[in-house]
Amino acid sequence: MSTPPIVILTALDLEYQAIREKLVVPRLRRHPQGTRFEVGRLADGRCRVALAHVGKGNHSAAVLAERAIAEFKPAALLFVGVAGALHSHIALGDVVMATHVYAFHGGTSQDDGFLGRPRVWETSHIADQIARHINRSRAWGHDLSPGRPFPEVHFGPIAAGEVVLNSRVSAHARWIREHYNDALAIEMEGAGVAQAGQLNRALPVVVVRGISDRADGSKEVTDREAWQPRAVANAASFAAALAEALAADEQHDGEPRATEPKGSSAMQETTRNIAKDNARVGVQAGTVYGGVRITSEPGQPADLAAALSDFRAQLQRARAARRLDEDTYSAAEAELTVAEEALRSNTPQSRSALSLALKKVRGLIADVAELAANLSIVIALAQGLS
Repeated sequence: MSTPPIVILTALDLEYQAIREKLVVPRLRRHPQGTRFEVGRLADGRCRVALAHVGKGNHSAAVLAERAIAEFKPAALLFVGVAGALHSHIALGDVVMATHVYAFHGGTSQDDGFLGRPRVWETSHIADQIARHINRSRAWGHDLSPGRPFPEVHFGPIAAGEVVLNSRVSAHARWIREHYNDALAIEMEGAGVAQAGQLNRALPVVVVRGISDRADGSKEVTDREAWQPRAVANAASFAAALAEALAADEQHDGEPRATEPKGSSAMQETTRNIAKDNARVGVQAGTVYGGVRITSEPGQPADLAAALSDFRAQLQRARAARRLDEDTYSAAEAELTVAEEALRSNTPQSRSALSLALKKVRGLIADVAELAANLSIVIALAQGLS
C-alpha cells in the first residue's frame, strides 16, 4: 500500500510552475467537478505530490483545499507562494514559514469604530519541528542558483486577508501594525487552507512564502526587478525539502524509535555478507541502524552495465505483470537509457548524470518494493565509481 501523498497548492501560475518543475513525469488527474491536479514524485526523492492551482483569495483556497483533501487523503497540505514582508529585518528572497495564520478581516463595525474579531490557526507541532530541523541543518536549497546569498528562513505568524497590501501608511496598514504587529508577512490564502486542515481532523497544514516585496508601496519596483520568481524559487525549494521530510515521517509513523544511547554496542554491530562469483546477497530486517554498504569482493569489480541491463529486464517484467503503468514504465525506461549512456562516457559530468537518472528511476518505481530493493543495489554500485 502506497503512502499518502503531500498536497501542494498555489495561487499564481508562477508558483505552480516552480513546484511542477520539481516533479518527475507529472500526470494529470481530473476531478469530477473540473479541478485539474497533477500528480508526480519529487525528482530528488520518493515523495508523491498532488499539485493544484487554486487562484487568489482565502475563499477559493479553502474550497479547493477541501476538495484536494477529500480526493487524495494526504499526509499533509502545503500552500506555497509569495508574500509581502511586514518587518524590515526580513530580506527580499527570504522564506517565511507560518507558525500560525491570522485571518484578520473579521470584525464588527460600530459607532465607536471597527472592532476586530480575528481567528487564528496554529501549524502542527510535528510539521514545525521538522521544518526547523531542515533549516538548522541546511538540508535544502541545493537546487538554487549559485552565486546568490542563501535565503534565510523565518518562523512566525502570517496575516491572511482579502486585499493586496502595498502601503505602509494606509488605514489597512495601520490596522495590521496595531493588532497583528508580530505578523512577519501578509498574503491572501493561508487562512482558507488552514481552516480546511482544521476541519479535516487537524490535517497538518503548512504555509510557506517567499518574500517578493515589502508591502510598502514598492511592489511595482520589486516586480520589475524580478523578485517574484526568485522568491518563488526559494519557497519552492524549502517546501520540496519539507514535503520529503513530512512524507518520510508519515512512513515511519508507528514504528519503534531507536532508544539505544549513542555509542552503544547495538549501534556499532556490523554484519558482513560477502557474495562471490554470481551469487547475490539479500538483507531482510525490521529496523536497520546505521548504513547499508554494498561492495564487490576485492579484485572482482562489480559490473554496473550488467546490473543496469538486468534491472531493465526486471522493469519489463513488472510492466508485463501490470505492476507498473505504461507512463511510469516509459519514464523509467527513458531514465535508464540516460544512465547507460552516462556510464559509457565515464566522465565526472556523466557520473553526476548517471546518479541523477537513477534517483529519478527510484522516485518512479518506489511503490514496487521488489524493484526498489533491486534498484538500491544498482545505485550502490554507481556510488562506488571513482
